[in-house]
Amino acid sequence: MQPVSEVFAALWPEAKCRNLLDDSLSPDLQEQGLTAAMVDRMVGLASYVKSQGAQAILFTCSAFGPAIDAAKKTHNIPILKPNEAMFDEALDLCEQRGKPCRIGLLTTFAPASVSMLAEFQEAIEQRRLSVVVESACATGALEKLNAGDAQSHDQLLLDTATAMPICDVYVLGQFSMARSQALVQKALQKPVLTSPASAVRRLQSALAINPINPAPLN
Repeated sequence: MQPVSEVFAALWPEAKCRNLLDDSLSPDLQEQGLTAAMVDRMVGLASYVKSQGAQAILFTCSAFGPAIDAAKKTHNIPILKPNEAMFDEALDLCEQRGKPCRIGLLTTFAPASVSMLAEFQEAIEQRRLSVVVESACATGALEKLNAGDAQSHDQLLLDTATAMPICDVYVLGQFSMARSQALVQKALQKPVLTSPASAVRRLQSALAINPINPAPLN
């Protein structure tokens, strides 16, 4: 919750944010997969939040794409998957470039990588862009962060990023990776997008607030 709270404070301090956490969802997903009961739980979370007056909902775990789609179909307010705004911004940058583009997708939570790649490829196909996605998971980084070792998390992520094929733009898949954005961007000398910042900009647009857009590709 901290990464997205920090981005809201920086980009949209006027927004009134509330956090709702079900800390059993991620371990249940790892043990059981995305079951119908789990989809119902996600839709139920959205129902509760809307009943408390929310004008928009931002989910913050990228492994629950189909469940979030179900919530979108159930409720008539803006509901965002964690990464959809970031993917769109990355593809916008590629489109502005006007030639084939390579995007680096970095994650720290392996179960999310498959669903994120599928979501990214779907967006690319819908927009008919010539884009190649390179994907890499910084194994062990999330565990380091959860154990309070943020420095090792950042180093593992940086090592993974620099070992990838060179890309035109990079995206950091987990909200918890946003803390590493400046470090990775400085090392790679390429645009690096984070899911919280892109999501906040998208919500500003959805609710008719003027967003601050990312810089174009060189």
